[in-house]
Amino acid sequence: MATIQPVKERIKILKKEYEGLKIGKESLLHIINEAELSESVYNSNAIENSTLTLRETEKILLEMEVSRDVSVREIFEAKNLARVMEYVSTKVQEELTEEKILFLHQMLIANIDESIAGRFRKEHEYVRVGTHIAPAPEHIGRMLEQLLLEYFSDHEMYIVDKIAKFHLDFETIHPFNDGNGRIGRVIINYQLFRLGFPGIIIRDKEKKDYYTAFTEYRDYKKTKRMEKIITLALMESLHKRITYLKGEMIIPLAEYAKFHEKSLRTLLNSAKRQTIPAFREKGIWKISQSLK
Repeated sequence: MATIQPVKERIKILKKEYEGLKIGKESLLHIINEAELSESVYNSNAIENSTLTLRETEKILLEMEVSRDVSVREIFEAKNLARVMEYVSTKVQEELTEEKILFLHQMLIANIDESIAGRFRKEHEYVRVGTHIAPAPEHIGRMLEQLLLEYFSDHEMYIVDKIAKFHLDFETIHPFNDGNGRIGRVIINYQLFRLGFPGIIIRDKEKKDYYTAFTEYRDYKKTKRMEKIITLALMESLHKRITYLKGEMIIPLAEYAKFHEKSLRTLLNSAKRQTIPAFREKGIWKISQSLK
């Protein structure tokens, strides 16, 4: 099911406002993106069952000492993913290709498992995600080539729906021995960057809904849930940047509710549906103090 027209219009309006406000404020956007990096890394790795907390991820990226023993693998997972995320944000002029995907994977898995870094699964390398058994290795090249061709040749489907469908298909193919989810989420942002949108965060707290989206697609070819996940994350990302670019005073939603004598539960529900311009920072919902 495609994204409904009113939502498309809202995203169009938000993007236009974002594009107008960001002119001459590239340094502020860079600061926002830098501040958000550890949160992006933490959530993507947590979805893959990393034990690192957000604070530990922040410390690792800042080359600070972590108070407990953390595996070398998890340290490299955090550092490598941050490198990949920063890299794609600077390469928006380059088209997504199979070679680019392999290069991103090489960066992601470097110093973790060099034997599988930067290559697709090969003969006798099979993987499964839950009950889903990924296609045999000999089909990966052809399936990815077809996936990229479909993405670039379809000029009718709404772009967010195209990105959602690409992500569902990419993860269904599961081309790598490890790192498929993290690379897939990086690709979502790469595709958004290419279109002039900011990146999004798919959060660990929403992992159950996120995984359900894959099950619905594999079993019933339904795409609606993933479309909604990406759409809501995109509106939240736009709301955050627009609020900062306007120079608004930003406060926690709980404080806003008390100040304006509104129901916090109602506001939280509106925030989750993105019917108010609220956004999360380190898991805390925030909003402009001056919003009426």
